[in-house]
Amino acid sequence: MDAEDDRTQIDPRANPWAMLASLPLFAGLPKSVVDAAVTELEWMSLPGGRVLFEAGAPADAVYFVVSGCLGVYGPGGELIRRIGAGETVGEMGLIVSQPRTMTVRALRDSDLATLSAGTFERVLLGHPEVIMRLARLAVTRLAEREHEQARVMTPRTFAIVPVGDGVEVQGRAGPLVNALSHFGRVDLVDRQRAGSHSSQWFHERESRNDFVVYTADTGDTAWTRLCLRQADVVLLAANAAGDDAGWTGAEWLQGGMRSAELLLLHAGNIARGAAARWLDRFPGISHHHVRGPADYERVVRLVTGRAVGLVLSGGGARGFAHLGVVRALREHGVPIDLVGGTSMGGILAAGVASGWGDEELVQRFKRCFVDTNPLSDYTLPFVSLVSGRKVGTLLRRELGDVGIEDLPLPFFCVSSNLTTGRIAVHQHGPLWQWLRASVAIPGVLPPVFQGGEVFVDGGAMNILPVDVMRAKGRGPVIGVDVSADRAFTADRRPNILQILWRVGMVNSTAGKIERRLQSDLLITPPLESLDLLDWKGFERAIEIGYRAACERLADGALAQLRKVYAADKLF
Repeated sequence: MDAEDDRTQIDPRANPWAMLASLPLFAGLPKSVVDAAVTELEWMSLPGGRVLFEAGAPADAVYFVVSGCLGVYGPGGELIRRIGAGETVGEMGLIVSQPRTMTVRALRDSDLATLSAGTFERVLLGHPEVIMRLARLAVTRLAEREHEQARVMTPRTFAIVPVGDGVEVQGRAGPLVNALSHFGRVDLVDRQRAGSHSSQWFHERESRNDFVVYTADTGDTAWTRLCLRQADVVLLAANAAGDDAGWTGAEWLQGGMRSAELLLLHAGNIARGAAARWLDRFPGISHHHVRGPADYERVVRLVTGRAVGLVLSGGGARGFAHLGVVRALREHGVPIDLVGGTSMGGILAAGVASGWGDEELVQRFKRCFVDTNPLSDYTLPFVSLVSGRKVGTLLRRELGDVGIEDLPLPFFCVSSNLTTGRIAVHQHGPLWQWLRASVAIPGVLPPVFQGGEVFVDGGAMNILPVDVMRAKGRGPVIGVDVSADRAFTADRRPNILQILWRVGMVNSTAGKIERRLQSDLLITPPLESLDLLDWKGFERAIEIGYRAACERLADGALAQLRKVYAADKLF
């Protein structure tokens, strides 16, 4: 920011003729038309969060956004379009003489100029130039509507709101601003700097910058409420070790006008159980563990839709190739911001989400699956060939009793719920338990029974859960599929374990093709030569995965990801 940013801005009401003449609808029209419109203008201020009009309301005026920003909301309450300064809203209803089809709400404190329906018809619709411009506008909006509903709205304004005791947001704002600066110009606004400026001043902050960060007070103050009204995303900053939420502003986070994310601030290592405790106070919102600058970098990528999600498929011992892919991604500077998987892919993804380095990943999984056979505890086959105790013990030994929500990176694994017949996505609860469910191949390992329901291997329904990651809307998705289409042939007679393992995977093959197409970058290591239960092929699988990933990253796919997600400064 520079000194020019804080100078007093001229109120458009002081020169409404110039304001109207600069709008696309009026530019170039005869002076008499603009003069007539100016005399009929009415002015209104709309606080952030306030509804301008609801779907189904009569179309009785057209509105010109002078400062601030409005949001257009679809039938399901989803934000589908922003309307910024210099744009109009409401004219379509007047043209077709029909009620409003969308709800419009202020995203910021906004100033509007309005013309009534009668004035609009008398002053503007009598001029052919205006009719042609309105017709072009109608065609353009209809053509863009499908794109707008599919497009992710990138947030531009953030409010850091302290919750609980001992949170000093001024010191937390610096690393956030530094992380946002990778993507553009950032302005930091606190209560002292904002003073008693008008909504026009706040509008100027946003129009001059790519991002604006507001630091709120502790507790329910006028400044905190203004920060909440101005924000696309509210970042609730909490001391992870504390438990006093204090004032949360929850009533201001309702209605879909903005999103909230929970920042759990740690003095060192992640405090066990902290996430579950805080999420009880803020149910249904995403949380982030923050320990240092690298975590702020990840948070920014997540909240701006530029985070890299990695999805690892099931595939038995072939899943070791995932370790080679992860190493290749890290060597190429590709951040892994959130991760998920099915079956063996879910287990290896948990290691990545735990923050393990390449060497630690190899050492731990070699100890689990190569130094000992995890499927050697055979039992009488009432439910399965293997008792499953050994797998559970190994998972618990390596991963501990950590909850999924306590992992440094956002993580999910999937299992198949036989009770409901649907995929179950696990993002909370005991990590080892849900990994045990995700790998419970029917007939090989016994199911996991929880809450009166029966869970088995996720690969039975969704062996490559790219769709789960895609639904999060956080950014590009890299899918790694190690479930080779040919598991074995009649040339070599398979044993019962191999048959059951393959049967447990085959049902999701049809859907796998569709999910592969949902990946922004798909990596498919050539693993047909490796058996599904060839634990001794550990090193070979890692090397195959590494080479396949390096080749894929070198063929232009990485450059395309950077272009699409504007992430060239991050990897």
